[in-house]
Amino acid sequence: MYLTRFSYTPDTWARMIENPEDRREAARTYIESVGGKLHGFWYAFGEHDGWNLWEAPDNVSMAAVALAIGAGGAVSSMETTVLLSVEDTLEALEKAKSIRYRPPAA
Repeated sequence: MYLTRFSYTPDTWARMIENPEDRREAARTYIESVGGKLHGFWYAFGEHDGWNLWEAPDNVSMAAVALAIGAGGAVSSMETTVLLSVEDTLEALEKAKSIRYRPPAA
C-alpha cells in the first residue's frame, strides 16, 4: 500500500478550470497498468492538493507510476509513502530485537 500526496502546477489548475476532468480514471489506469489498484483519490485544502491511496505489487512498480506522473509536468510536487500493515510492523519489531544499535559516540 502506498500513500501519495501531490500538488498541481498553477497551469494544471487553469486547464482543469477550463475543462474540468475527473482524474480518478486516469490514476486508476496508471496503477492498473503495473498490476496495482487505486483505493482512493481525494482533493484537499492545505499543503497538498490531493491524496491517492494505491496498492502495487512492489516498490519498483509504484516507483514507475510515480516517475511517469512526475515526468508528465502536471504536478509541482509529489511524495509517496510506503504504508506498512500492522502485521508487517509487528514482524519488523520482532526483527529489531536482534539488532544491537549503538548511538553515535556512545
